[in-house]
Amino acid sequence: MKVTIAAVGKIKAPFAEADAHYRKMLQRHLPVDLVEVRDEADLERRVPERAHVIALDRAGREMSSEAWASWLSERRITARDLCFLIGGREGLSAQTMGLADERLSLGPQTMAHQLARVVLLEQLFRAAKILAGEPYHR
Repeated sequence: MKVTIAAVGKIKAPFAEADAHYRKMLQRHLPVDLVEVRDEADLERRVPERAHVIALDRAGREMSSEAWASWLSERRITARDLCFLIGGREGLSAQTMGLADERLSLGPQTMAHQLARVVLLEQLFRAAKILAGEPYHR
């Protein structure tokens, strides 16, 4: 299973260091490809064919860390690649949301799109650790 994060905008300080940290830690569990695009039109063009597309949306389904692990395990069984969509400052348009197979939330609060990227990486890392039976902090 290949995981892609397609995000509007280039990551900048202070988020760049955390982004690199989590991608490095994820490498042995769940390698993640990152696609940074200039605008939402480019985002739509970069969605891999036949991927299970997940839009990050404040109104999407929220999950605990254990639920993230269960969700990731289910996705592995289907053997479809995953593509997470992260919008820019204005979020994702209705048109781009229409590409999504599902919507997931990182919580009800509004957060900077660059921070959302770091939080997503952290949750994927935590889920991968849970699935590997390795210790993680609750």
